[in-house]
Amino acid sequence: MTGFTESALVKRLMDLNPSQQSIQTLSLWLIHHRKHHPTIVKVWFKEMCKVKDNRKLMFMYLANDVIQNSKKKGPEFGKEFETVLPKAFEHMKGFDEKTRERLNRLLQIWEERGVYDKLQIAEFKAAFTDISKDSGAQPPKKKFKSDIEKVKKDKKERKKSETEVEVDGTKELHVTLSPRTPAGDPPETEELIKALMDLENTASSDAGVRERIASLPPEVSEVSLLANLADRAAADQLSVAVNEAAALLADYNGRLQAEMEDRRRLLTMLRDYTLAQRQLLQQAQTTLEDYKEKLKKVCAVRSEVKSHISNLPDLTQLPDVTGGLAPLPSAGDLFSMH
Repeated sequence: MTGFTESALVKRLMDLNPSQQSIQTLSLWLIHHRKHHPTIVKVWFKEMCKVKDNRKLMFMYLANDVIQNSKKKGPEFGKEFETVLPKAFEHMKGFDEKTRERLNRLLQIWEERGVYDKLQIAEFKAAFTDISKDSGAQPPKKKFKSDIEKVKKDKKERKKSETEVEVDGTKELHVTLSPRTPAGDPPETEELIKALMDLENTASSDAGVRERIASLPPEVSEVSLLANLADRAAADQLSVAVNEAAALLADYNGRLQAEMEDRRRLLTMLRDYTLAQRQLLQQAQTTLEDYKEKLKKVCAVRSEVKSHISNLPDLTQLPDVTGGLAPLPSAGDLFSMH
């Protein structure tokens, strides 16, 4: 893993995307550099406030993943995030109902798993929730039943979300705790454009790394060549080369795996986006036809009005005493007559 710097963290946050792979990868990197937790949380909050609204929820999912998966290493991240989360939730106060539902779900997970106590959860919720909108609470019995069902469902989801990852040469069980975006939810146009642009610099198109792999000496991959080792120095030199080759290949394989995940996600995004655009196109066509009909009616009324106007008498002239037509008196004539 690369060393920690504030600029490296900002770049990784800017490159973050909503995929499970992207959030998990960055979460592991942050946990690996947990001794910098004050700086990490400070930069996370600063960048979260700066990004577009459609990316803020993704930052909350990243915080969620870091907080929960770092607990076995120590409480640093949980305590540090606790200082900024009220402001973070308050920052998202005016968001749409769908986002608020996902934030509520996040808080529910934290409460069920004891990430924060009930008092702290209530403070987080109050930071972004309008109490007047939550007046329609469920009756106690129904709420109790639904809570039990949610806990059972959550346990099943947690079992499925456990994956084995390698950190610092040791394998660990990482639980993917970030809530997922509901399937079929169309992406924002900016999000889709960024996902397409990200594929311009993929691992599969990295000619430099592929050339390095192709130029590796045959000794690092051929067991039969070990018989050619003459002494301990040669063996040590080969050991270094093999370790470097393994690290290079492991890193490249991880990048290829992430690329595959990104391409699958992009395929889903394109499908959902295309479906949404077709629906919007159909709505626009229906609206256009409606307004065309209204335009026809307005034009018909306009023609009828013109026809009526042409048949009306000319009121600019009035009959005189002789039966002829006399012009209407002007304002000056009326005053002189008076």
